Amino acid sequence: MLLVGLTGGIASGKSVVAARLGEHGAVVIDADAIAREVVEPGTPALDRIAEEFGPAVMTPDGRLDRTALGAIVFADPAKLAVLNGITHPAVRELSHRRFEEAGEADPESVVVYDVPLLTEARGKDEFDTVVVVSAPEEVRIERMVSLRGMSREEAENRLRAQVPEDQRLALADHVIESGGTLDETLSQADDVWEQLHQRAVGGAA
Repeated sequence: MLLVGLTGGIASGKSVVAARLGEHGAVVIDADAIAREVVEPGTPALDRIAEEFGPAVMTPDGRLDRTALGAIVFADPAKLAVLNGITHPAVRELSHRRFEEAGEADPESVVVYDVPLLTEARGKDEFDTVVVVSAPEEVRIERMVSLRGMSREEAENRLRAQVPEDQRLALADHVIESGGTLDETLSQADDVWEQLHQRAVGGAA
């Protein structure tokens, strides 16, 4: 099994690349989906969040009220750190279980972990290789405005809230430049897939 960390900033085109690698046969595991799964009703992480933050962050049917929780933690770095201390270990544990399951199902599989916060929360060491999807800041702002309906100010704030692009690129073994056309991005993803697949089946990187 080859374990690949796939990351990129907001509106970088990471999801497009993840989908393309999945079309080629990669097992794509979505960090955001795992983050939602670990706080489903009945999970230890949700119980701890309820204890720490109180009933205001819970819906009447016992689910996490993400909007209410977000309003608390994004206004208070100390509270965000508490939340991360609960959720990050749970996400790490479940993601590793998924990696192991994929490897057991196919020892030659390419397992792609689609993880926005690789630079911030995971680091590089647990992955065999890291792919970073990158686009110029102005291109990403335009995508957020035109495709996601954000104001320019909102888009710029979202960019500023993330780590600088050079920090992300410093972790990269492969970089896919997604500032051009969709076909150009997909072509680069195809090339990266060939290299990943060769490594997974025992060939040269």
